[in-house]
Amino acid sequence: MNTNLEQEFVALLEDNQNILHKICRLYASDVASHQDLFQEMVIQLWRSYPKFKGDSKFSTWAYRVSLNTAISLYRTKRNKITTVDWDQSFANIKYEEYNSEEEEQLKFLYDAVRQLNDIDKALVYMYLEDKDYAEISETLGISEVNARVKMNRIKGKIKEILAKKGIV
Repeated sequence: MNTNLEQEFVALLEDNQNILHKICRLYASDVASHQDLFQEMVIQLWRSYPKFKGDSKFSTWAYRVSLNTAISLYRTKRNKITTVDWDQSFANIKYEEYNSEEEEQLKFLYDAVRQLNDIDKALVYMYLEDKDYAEISETLGISEVNARVKMNRIKGKIKEILAKKGIV
């Protein structure tokens, strides 16, 4: 294994690991599932990293691979994720937990977003990350116009969901 490639990957992943955690929060409902999904996304990113040519930012590429991993795993509605052994070289990546008690309002939003379909979840996530519609459309493989229209419809859906719970 190329040590320089590994070090480069680990450094990039550490800088962008919040992407993975936020995707995990959308697709995993408990801590164990969050950790399993995080691990599976790291494994998929590592397997795909040699094919990363730098045509886009690492963060955009990581979004795409991680979202595809999450969508693929949860589309089948499995409760358990099949994982592979964790390579010791990735043990150096610092895993930062989210504290949901401190983020009560955010919890309501994530609960509402979880009720959306997989593509809508991904679009909302990227929108909340302040990604522009060009990057959203590139990552999701849809047109910018389609991304804008979908986002406006999703905002309405989320408002409805939150209103039913008396939050908005």
